[in-house]
Amino acid sequence: MALKSSVKTLSLGLAAALSVALAIGTQAAPQQPVPADQQMQKMLQMYTPELREKVKALSPETRKQLLEMLSIHTNRSTKATFRQVMQEVLNDYQAITAGIATDNAEMTADAARRLANHRLPKGGLYPYFALDNINDADMTILPAMNAAVEGSALKLAEAADRGDMATAATHLSEIMTGCVGCHAKFRGQPGVSDRLLSAGQ
Repeated sequence: MALKSSVKTLSLGLAAALSVALAIGTQAAPQQPVPADQQMQKMLQMYTPELREKVKALSPETRKQLLEMLSIHTNRSTKATFRQVMQEVLNDYQAITAGIATDNAEMTADAARRLANHRLPKGGLYPYFALDNINDADMTILPAMNAAVEGSALKLAEAADRGDMATAATHLSEIMTGCVGCHAKFRGQPGVSDRLLSAGQ
């Protein structure tokens, strides 16, 4: 009788453990990202009519280039603003710098890959540009700037993986050059107030 009870208890225990393992396995399954074209259609519904018209007025070639750039980024936020994402990128850049300065190759490579795969802000990129910048001439610059920043970050990570910190440092400069170029084109100096009189007035 005691043996039957032990066998029954053991069987119930194994069944419970198997159920937990299956549940954990199901939860751990990676969620497939929404295809970029479907994500773009979803984003368009979030835009104001004015912004939606500007985006739809872009040439098919421009929209194709930007869609390809969007498809690379599977880490898409539904909450973070563009400024918050840029803060994350800055933090990763500083971590790369610290990793190079301390000859910590693993820290450097990890931070560089985080920077390259930074999340996209809520609504994608379009809502955070001035409406005057939503045109073919300005938007077609983005893929090159993206390659300068994120492409250089991936090259930096590869150099760090090899332990070649000198080469990694050269790619760090390329990342910042791409950042500065993008800021000069689309952002300008942050925090400037239009409530201050110009010098000399």
